[in-house]
Amino acid sequence: MLGRKVPSVTFRTRVRDESIGGPNPFRWQEVSSDDYFAGKRVVLFSLPGAFTPTCSTYQLPDFEKLHAEFQAEGIDEIYCISVNDAFVMNAWGKSQDLENVKLIPDGSGEFTRKMGMLVAKDNLGFGMRSWRYGAVVNNGVVEQWFEEEGYSDNCDSDPYGVSSPQNILESLKGIRKAA
Repeated sequence: MLGRKVPSVTFRTRVRDESIGGPNPFRWQEVSSDDYFAGKRVVLFSLPGAFTPTCSTYQLPDFEKLHAEFQAEGIDEIYCISVNDAFVMNAWGKSQDLENVKLIPDGSGEFTRKMGMLVAKDNLGFGMRSWRYGAVVNNGVVEQWFEEEGYSDNCDSDPYGVSSPQNILESLKGIRKAA
C-alpha cells in the first residue's frame, strides 16, 4: 500500500442546499478522489459500518476529539469512509455531532474494492463491507498504512487497535521526532 496512489472514483454525496426548501433540503453532489485528496495531507480511516458499536463508541468519536492534535502534526483533514450510502453517513454524522471529521459515503464499495479492503460480512448480515484500516495520504499517495490483523471474509472478530486514532497519532509524532 505504501507509495500507492488512492483509487480514482466519484463519490455520490448529499449536501445541504437551503435553496431547495422543504423538510429535506439536500441535493446530490459528485465528489472525486482528487477533490478529497489532491494537495492535502489527510488521515483516512475505514470501518465496517456506520452506527456499529466500536465505530460509534471509540473510533469516530476519538478521531473527532483528537482533531487538533492531528492538525498539529501536519494533517489537513480527517476522513472516515465506509461502505454505506450518503443518507446513512449523513445521519450517522448528525448523531455523532461531528464538526471536524468528514464522512465519505462509499455506497457501492468501489473505492474500498479498489483499495483491496472489501470483505464479505455475511456472517453478520452486512453483505460486502470494508475491512478496518487507516492511512496517512499525502497528495493522493499512501504515506503510512495501518491495517487491522486478520483480513478475511466473514471474520469471527472485529480487531481494533492498529487503526485507532491514538496509534496513528503516535506514529505521526514519532516521525516528527525522528526528523
